[in-house]
Amino acid sequence: MAKTKVLIMGAAGRDFHNFNTFFRDNQDYEVVAFTATQIPDIQDRKYPAQLAGSLYPDGIPIYPEEELPDLIHTYKVDEVVFSYSDVSHEYVMHKASQVIQSGADFRLMGAARTMLKSVKPVVAICAVRTGSGKSQTTRRVCEILKEAGKKIAVVRHPMPYGDLVKQRVQRFATLDDLERYQCTIEEMEEYEPHILQGNVVFAGVDYGAILKEAESEADIIVWDGGNNDLPFYQPAIHITVADPHRPGHEITHYPGESNLRMADAVVINKVDTAYPEDVEEVRENIRRLNPTALIIEAASPIYVEDPSIIRDKKVLVVEDGPTLTHGGMTYGAGVLAAEKYGAKELVDPRPFATGSIAEAFEKYPDIGALLPAMGYGEHQMGELEETIRRTDAGAVIIATPIDLRRVIEIGKPTVRVTYELEEIGKPDLKDILAKLTD
Repeated sequence: MAKTKVLIMGAAGRDFHNFNTFFRDNQDYEVVAFTATQIPDIQDRKYPAQLAGSLYPDGIPIYPEEELPDLIHTYKVDEVVFSYSDVSHEYVMHKASQVIQSGADFRLMGAARTMLKSVKPVVAICAVRTGSGKSQTTRRVCEILKEAGKKIAVVRHPMPYGDLVKQRVQRFATLDDLERYQCTIEEMEEYEPHILQGNVVFAGVDYGAILKEAESEADIIVWDGGNNDLPFYQPAIHITVADPHRPGHEITHYPGESNLRMADAVVINKVDTAYPEDVEEVRENIRRLNPTALIIEAASPIYVEDPSIIRDKKVLVVEDGPTLTHGGMTYGAGVLAAEKYGAKELVDPRPFATGSIAEAFEKYPDIGALLPAMGYGEHQMGELEETIRRTDAGAVIIATPIDLRRVIEIGKPTVRVTYELEEIGKPDLKDILAKLTD
């Protein structure tokens, strides 16, 4: 019987996981190619033979997603598997329509086929959109578990943008590990806050191998999800974070809505800075789609090093890159700090942007007068640095999860904005975690 020919659409994360968990050793399928989007320079490479298994001794080619219709015809593809996250339902169906027009079936893979089961309890923290506040929620969960005397290991959603073989299993325990693994800014934004909190973080490409390493060190595995993707591991407790600054997105984006429906608890974050009617809209959507979920309200108050640097200055605000780009946010903690502490005006970085930073503004025109902290490699970090240098800002507000001053030369007065999760009232995260801590 002929094998089903499969093409996997991805962004260097969920696509590799779906392959590893379902297709790698499956004699009924032949994965002929991956396509890549969102991640610079990942295309025109291969998923390496060392990771692809015995059925793929030459590895699997990776192409730009723009070539999808031609690839379907060239490889006589039977089935296209959509395997990336934080996109609208409409976007998914446009891709499905393109695939169907080209003659292939379109597939979304469910949790049962892709979630690995751990021998240790797993707490999964996910979100309905990028930028909802998942990272600070994860850190709060880690804090509660450690206070209860539990040894934890954090497993972070993948961001393998370099040598995939070398990145098969990564362990981060010190800031030196960030340099050892040649991390991008995007990776450091996720790993560094955990390291500073004293958490060991695992990440990479092969999440079966990663799970075994994490299980050897921990009583409880904490899944730190990326974008709004589903957990890679079967959770004992599934927590989803919702964002009332984008009310309605919890039911219009993939796979965020699935996370909302699957959650044991939903954290409505940022209630202190959102309109009450928007908080209520999110609450009603949760009750309608997942009436048994515990609803937790929380805030993410900002902390500013030295507000005097902001007052009466023309300030450039640098925010988390993915949140502003495919996350679709038009403001964040940096803008809130500028408003709170009396900035004279926000400097628009677009006229000063260079290289791939300028291209990002063209691709995501709704970013506005904010600078996304993009740094997928040394060259792009240099372009970010050059863009900042060229602006006429009197000060720079760094509102990224890492301190950018550690990795690039700012060359202007700077102030750092940070934020942590604070639950408001009851129920809280301790309540949902009680079955693992009591």
